Amino acid sequence: MSPVAMALLLAASMGAFGVLAWRRWRLLRLARPEARFDQLGERFRRMMRMGVGQQRMSRYPLAGLAHKAIFFGFIVLLLRSLILFARGFVDAPGFGYWVFDSGTLLGNVYALVKDVYVVLVLAGVGVFAYMRLVARTRRLTLSAEGVLILVIIATMMIADVVYDAAGLALHHPGAGFSPWEPLGSLAAPAFAWMGDGAKAFAWHAGFWVHVSLVLGFLNLLPLSKHFHIITGLPNVFFQDLTPPGRLRPIADIEGKIERGETLGLRTLDDLTWKGVLDLYSCTECGRCTDHCPAAKTGKILSPKAITVDLRNHLYATGSSRGATKAVEGEGGGVTLEDIVPAVVNPEALWACTTCRACEQECPLNISYVDKIVDMRRHLVMERGENPASLNGAFQSMERAGNPYAAGAEDRLKWAEGLEVPVLSDLPEGAKDRVLFWVGCAPAYDARARGIARAMVKLLNHAKVDWCCLGAEECCTGDAARRAGNEFLFQAMATGNVETLKRYGVTKILTVCAHCFNSLGNEYPDFGGAFEVVHHTQFLAALVREGRLTPTHRVETSLVYHDACYLGRHNDVYDAPREVLRSVPGVTLVEAAASRDRGMCCGAGGAQMFKEEEHGTQRVSEARTIQLVQTGAKTIASACPFCMRMLTDAVAKQGDGAIAQMDVAEVLLKSIEGEIA
Repeated sequence: MSPVAMALLLAASMGAFGVLAWRRWRLLRLARPEARFDQLGERFRRMMRMGVGQQRMSRYPLAGLAHKAIFFGFIVLLLRSLILFARGFVDAPGFGYWVFDSGTLLGNVYALVKDVYVVLVLAGVGVFAYMRLVARTRRLTLSAEGVLILVIIATMMIADVVYDAAGLALHHPGAGFSPWEPLGSLAAPAFAWMGDGAKAFAWHAGFWVHVSLVLGFLNLLPLSKHFHIITGLPNVFFQDLTPPGRLRPIADIEGKIERGETLGLRTLDDLTWKGVLDLYSCTECGRCTDHCPAAKTGKILSPKAITVDLRNHLYATGSSRGATKAVEGEGGGVTLEDIVPAVVNPEALWACTTCRACEQECPLNISYVDKIVDMRRHLVMERGENPASLNGAFQSMERAGNPYAAGAEDRLKWAEGLEVPVLSDLPEGAKDRVLFWVGCAPAYDARARGIARAMVKLLNHAKVDWCCLGAEECCTGDAARRAGNEFLFQAMATGNVETLKRYGVTKILTVCAHCFNSLGNEYPDFGGAFEVVHHTQFLAALVREGRLTPTHRVETSLVYHDACYLGRHNDVYDAPREVLRSVPGVTLVEAAASRDRGMCCGAGGAQMFKEEEHGTQRVSEARTIQLVQTGAKTIASACPFCMRMLTDAVAKQGDGAIAQMDVAEVLLKSIEGEIA
């Protein structure tokens, strides 16, 4: 080919890419530090499974296959591009770094594999072109950039075929079909009628178009959403390995308050380098928003939009430590706009239920909930800006230790007529006893009390040594934390840990998915390392061991609603179903959206204690419709928050034929023949 032209093209392209990549690297390097270099073996395994293996892509079958075709095609064709770069410097049309030279065994095998992937990549491009231009898939944003990238990829593939075909026609006229180069040999007759000059022109054109587009595409990456081609695998590698339900605490929160430091996420300066990498890695596929319960019910929240808007803001303004557009502060320093409301609408922020449906779908493990809660932390603790309907819950948690404005003396009203051992009455403390953590809703909510009563009866039936805290039990603070009031949460968590340690508690049983998550995943950050078991897990084990035997038939078709804080936050899906299947007469059916794709009931993220943002429908009503559409006569749940939301939604629909029960109540009905 032309060594001079190849050298100039490579130098210019790589130089330009170096400048663009350095700008992105500089923003990443200037972000706040974060420890993500632990458990390297586990990180590598997850990267191979979720990143290279494209594990989550299959959740959208057609798009997943198309993306896998292009992804693996790019890996295979990377070698082709490197070979073509080398051929630009040598006078050997079949050069392939000796190992992959044309005519050698490896060279022939690679040529065949390469042709197969050219076809697969073109098919993948066709699928995405159809989705964007014909089907107009709602989750995808129609943009000139997206279409341009598809055109570039398709043109690269076609140019590669032209290069092979024209080369065969020029250098091996009349060679016929080659099983090692099927595309080139099939297309070669199209060039056979040309003169050698025209064949050479087509051959050179295929070569230079391919290498130019490869290098041009490389320079587009840092400027577009396709930057994920570079950042995607690192983002998966550096994912959070702690439990999904854990929010990172604000360290030394009292000290930060005294020093006037930012609490939460206020400006771009407050992002960690992993947070910046998240923004770089967004593909704008829209899977997150497609499954967001707020977005599905007409709220203005879109996890995709938040990520893209933050990324655009980052590119436009940089950070105060490396700003591209400086805003002079009073002291002459560089300041940045507050993210809320300059970039993120507070109404969108408060519509989030923290259900993690967005994070469950993201193929590159981008986190959303932590950023949303961090923005809430800044609003609540520094600016005092939160929905007015949350003020009552905050004040009640501060004064009474629960969000229901009820006194501690009423904590045991739910247990009237039952034999309930209270820990403070036991001289030996919690020794060898399971602590039943009742939770605020079962203690104070009229409907949820039935869950606690059913659980006590089941524990006594199974002769379990258990106890509860009674009036000493205090809210775990989950709602305060998800609403952004981290200071209140930490105060409640610290107090609860002190109480539990004082009594020597080692094992805790909960009926609330939110208590289960906080006690098990978040209290260890405050010195509370306890064995925490959800009641569905505990009951499944008791049935398995024969300590509970359901005998009475419960003739009903039943659909189980997966609680977000039990399922997506803690991967508990089978235990509730195991209990329900053990009940004679129960026909268990599944909703179309179930398990890790189950839709939120609308209570999480402190939504239970505030007014829902304006939309086309309430989240609880949308979820209830999905469950009722199964034709089931009973809706079972495993969290008192879910029970309240679903019970209210069923009542609003006016369908008195639909029963709503907790898993424990269904089991008790089979054991005693009645509901608690």
